[in-house]
Amino acid sequence: MTEHQHAESGVAAHDAADTRTRVARDILQHGPSTAATIADRLALTTAAVRRHLDSLTADGLLEAGDPFVRGPRGRGRPAKVYKVTEKGRDAFEHAYDDLAASALGFVAEIGGPEAVAEFARRRLLYLEEAYRLALSAVGLEKAPEALSDLLTEEGYAASVEPSGSGGLQICQHHCPVAHVAAEYPQLCEAETEMIGRLLGTHVQRLATIAHGDGVCTTHIPPAAGGASPSGPAQARGTSATTGLLSPRGRADAPDDLPQPGGPSSIRMTAAAAGTASADNDHAPTTSAGGRP
Repeated sequence: MTEHQHAESGVAAHDAADTRTRVARDILQHGPSTAATIADRLALTTAAVRRHLDSLTADGLLEAGDPFVRGPRGRGRPAKVYKVTEKGRDAFEHAYDDLAASALGFVAEIGGPEAVAEFARRRLLYLEEAYRLALSAVGLEKAPEALSDLLTEEGYAASVEPSGSGGLQICQHHCPVAHVAAEYPQLCEAETEMIGRLLGTHVQRLATIAHGDGVCTTHIPPAAGGASPSGPAQARGTSATTGLLSPRGRADAPDDLPQPGGPSSIRMTAAAAGTASADNDHAPTTSAGGRP
């Protein structure tokens, strides 16, 4: 092999490793995904993404499973969805988790556990305000399903399932903050509180990925599926028309909530992919504006 060929081989190997990392981080950020979906997000060919998915799966960093389908399945074999394993999280999120955990450790050292709980609540305020506005358009009966869709957009791969004890369950099949939440459960508690306020009812967290369960599961009692909440919920600021709670109705909620278009809430999601590699994995760009 000539020196030029050796150099080209090294560049190709570097590009392949970069693309492999981008594929893994895309799943970390967006949750369980199919090869076609990943290819579309990263502007790669589906065949190229499948090669990296196969490699990551063989190394134990990803695992393939059936997609979450609401209602009866159609004909034909559904495309596999890939999700990050615990080993994969350790490999790709370790440095970020250390940084986030160190920051929360400092908050706990300065202000104690309650300071961590307050941070956890405040990081969700903007998200809660945006969710409340979206849910107010659908009403209580459809609110659990709509909230599930909103959580999925945030990378939680959520679904709504019937509960064996009555009512519903919101199941989150991916958690971008699982490693940090394992050390600081206040993050899970704040999220559960937010879900209860948005649905205008008391909800109960039954399982969390942070504690080693396969899915984060939140139980919603039957009353949340139709009847408007009453009693204390109304006194805390329930909307008279939808029964959905506004964060401004909380006694501890600040009056200066950030508005849509303002600064984003703190997100403890995995960092998005770096710059695109120049190998032949890229899908051809056909639009006038180039690749996204």
